[in-house]
Amino acid sequence: MEDYIIRLIEPKDNASLAKIIRSALEEFNANKPGTVYFDASTDHLFELFSTTPNAVYFVAESNGILLGGAGIYPTEGLPEGVCELVKMYLHQNARGKGLGGLLISTCLKEAAKMGYRKVYLETMPELQKAVTVYEKFGFKYLNAPIGHSGHTGCNIWMMKSI
Repeated sequence: MEDYIIRLIEPKDNASLAKIIRSALEEFNANKPGTVYFDASTDHLFELFSTTPNAVYFVAESNGILLGGAGIYPTEGLPEGVCELVKMYLHQNARGKGLGGLLISTCLKEAAKMGYRKVYLETMPELQKAVTVYEKFGFKYLNAPIGHSGHTGCNIWMMKSI
């Protein structure tokens, strides 16, 4: 695995992250209504995560180049002690190298430190490689969404105890 730096999001990361997220969704034909593709917050992730209590977003970079990111967020309507793993996306050149797992591990550890007991996520069949990684981390399938993410385009819901 290359040398990756995992760090907290900074204001300078907004445009690159929005491009990575939208490009990934386009690549997998998942750029549909009800997804982060159309969220206004996708262009302002630093502001979203820096102003929301009990939320954090990590980015991965190598040699100063942003490769992707993932965060945890206290999505409205989730039960007490549950956060959501959100906006987990990697540049296509960064996939398949263990970086997604590194970001997920970082998020899970931080969620536990923050006092969360479970981590929820929403995704879609188009992102099957990501679903496989979530399964390896022990995320279990749910029959319906929980909370109010507003992402009606997602139809795979998973949860993991931490």
